[in-house]
Amino acid sequence: MTLHHDVRGEGPPVLLVHAGIADSRMWAPLSERLVAAGYRTVACDLRGFGSSPLEPGLVSNAADLVALLDHLRIDRAAVVGASFGGRVALELALRAPDRVAALALIGSGLDAFEWSDELDAFDAEEADALERGDLDAAVQANVRMWVTRGDRAVDPAVVELVATMQRAAFEAQIGVDADLEPNDPPVAERLHEIAAPVLVVVGAEDVEDFLRLAGRFAENLPAAEPPVIIDDAAHLPALERPDDVAAALVPFLRAAVPPAAAG
Repeated sequence: MTLHHDVRGEGPPVLLVHAGIADSRMWAPLSERLVAAGYRTVACDLRGFGSSPLEPGLVSNAADLVALLDHLRIDRAAVVGASFGGRVALELALRAPDRVAALALIGSGLDAFEWSDELDAFDAEEADALERGDLDAAVQANVRMWVTRGDRAVDPAVVELVATMQRAAFEAQIGVDADLEPNDPPVAERLHEIAAPVLVVVGAEDVEDFLRLAGRFAENLPAAEPPVIIDDAAHLPALERPDDVAAALVPFLRAAVPPAAAG
């Protein structure tokens, strides 16, 4: 199966890998800015998200991304991953390092990480809602955790889009007997192997775990820059604050894969 994808613009390719509470629609504002800067964006839906169905069995998201690059005849791309998509981007960089020209991690997750009590409590709340079959409660728990976070004033259109994407993911995944391919050893133990230049971005209002992870990536990825912290953004700064993210991402991309290198 080829992942559903949307290609925009001309120039060096930038593969956009969405968060676990989203799908490729989260990238529309940032994609617009990258295209204007001279890049070709490829926003895909991972299996079980957006328009890519989930089938029973073992899922290798990194292998799916390699297959997508092959399908599009892209030898190397800059890869931008958000949250769960950041974890997948790291897996891709280890699985096929020659395909990754640069790596941008936005509120990225990581395997083999000791999550906080706040995250454990959220996981329990979400699991309980799903067990009851209450998708509304599960969706709203995610919106509160990852987007509004207390009394934050967030664009209602952003809140509505995240709720729509999260509900679609639940509906696609519930009842399907599928598992993620395990990483052995974990990516967390192999960060030192990733040689590509890395930009680390995180929202200032994100869950504390992801602020800690941003520091860990900056310290343990050999070619990583110090974290860029996006003010007044939570877990999806690319959606909430696309101008601020582009202000950090475009100079990074121009240094690693300048538009003049197209073709």
